[in-house]
Amino acid sequence: MLDTLERTRAAVSKFRLSVDRYLACAPSSTLAFFKVMEERQAVRLLDQEGDELGARMNRAFEILFARGYGRVVIVGTDAPSLPLESYEQAVRLLDRYDIVLGPALKGSYYVVGLKKAAPALFQGIPWFTNRVLAFTKEKATGLGLTIALLPPWRDIDTIDDLKALMDDCRLDARKPKQEQSFSARTAGALQLLAKRLSSRTEKTS
Repeated sequence: MLDTLERTRAAVSKFRLSVDRYLACAPSSTLAFFKVMEERQAVRLLDQEGDELGARMNRAFEILFARGYGRVVIVGTDAPSLPLESYEQAVRLLDRYDIVLGPALKGSYYVVGLKKAAPALFQGIPWFTNRVLAFTKEKATGLGLTIALLPPWRDIDTIDDLKALMDDCRLDARKPKQEQSFSARTAGALQLLAKRLSSRTEKTS
């Protein structure tokens, strides 16, 4: 979450995006942690409402469109190294398309952006499967919405995803500091996890 907040803030600054950033909170935006994020990260808080993922995303879109926004983009917090350009592209593409999706490598999506509420996009979707993106695209086409796709990217759902993220982090560390995508905080955490996984593997082999 911290990485996503920091990278969205950096993208807004780098590309001079005229946007308001919101943090969708669960179980409640009144929790002290979220209040700290509101102050330190200069975000507005929004309660997540709904019994499952699709309902919560749809409700967030409805609330923000009701507040007068003409474009709304939802970004997952499980893609900590997402390039800053992806945030900029997601916002800009809504100038020309009705919906923008960021395909995750396993068939879901890490970004969804709309220009108006579309509740049907979030109904009947097999969430947390490799069919999420395909079902969503099919529904969007059926609604007559034009679709833009961002480059595919990895989100983090499984141990294999975590191991791949560790590999990406090692490669990222070889770049000049100003070009690195991983925060020092996350890089340190991944290094620690890698050591623990390695130690566990050695003990069981």
